[in-house]
Amino acid sequence: MGNNSALRMEINRNLERVQERVFAAALKTGRSPDEIKLMVVTKTHPVSVIEWVLSAGATDLGENYVEEAKRKIGTIHPNAQCTWHMIGHVQSRKSGQVVEYFDCLHSLDSLKLAQHLSAQAKERNKTLPVLLEFNLSGEESKSGWGVSSESKLEALLPNIESIIALDNLRVCGLMTMPPYYENPENARPYFRKLFRLRELLQKEFHQIDWKDLSMGMSGDFEIAIEEGATWVRIGQAILGSRHP
Repeated sequence: MGNNSALRMEINRNLERVQERVFAAALKTGRSPDEIKLMVVTKTHPVSVIEWVLSAGATDLGENYVEEAKRKIGTIHPNAQCTWHMIGHVQSRKSGQVVEYFDCLHSLDSLKLAQHLSAQAKERNKTLPVLLEFNLSGEESKSGWGVSSESKLEALLPNIESIIALDNLRVCGLMTMPPYYENPENARPYFRKLFRLRELLQKEFHQIDWKDLSMGMSGDFEIAIEEGATWVRIGQAILGSRHP
């Protein structure tokens, strides 16, 4: 019991520290802290830890795997005031579960998936907010559309136009995950590239708000905020090491 109490207190302190760092990073570049939303990434952590972080004041939770998330969402008290975000790669065959269990998808990476999601959302009379995921590093281990140059974006525009036209999806912005670096400064060019991609898409599809940039994790979120992030996805800096 004592260990649980200590861990809960540590999570409270960690969340408070991260919130303070988000606030400071926003002010450093003249942004309003209200522009930045903090998502706590809860993958591999048990329901008890999720309930602790919710009681500490977290409101947005991120999960990477549909099956793992389903169990947690079904167990968390239904009165819990939280929003669930899917941030991992999604297979088209699981699109119905994403629509059913999640409030937002940050990792839309194909027209095929978008079509499946929209059809599933229509069946449920829902509109699913989505972010388009871009792989800006070229790493094969990462999902997302590969855009190493603006000319490659040009080739994707017809797909993006088709996604925007889907009735039961609402495109809200972009997401990326840069390579891991010991020095977070090395991630800055990837954040800048995503910001630039959003500018290009705003000009091409001005009917869309494109308000959100989901980028930045525990090791580099302050750099991401300096480069325009509106969502930061924080796991380890708040919850500690992942559970096996």
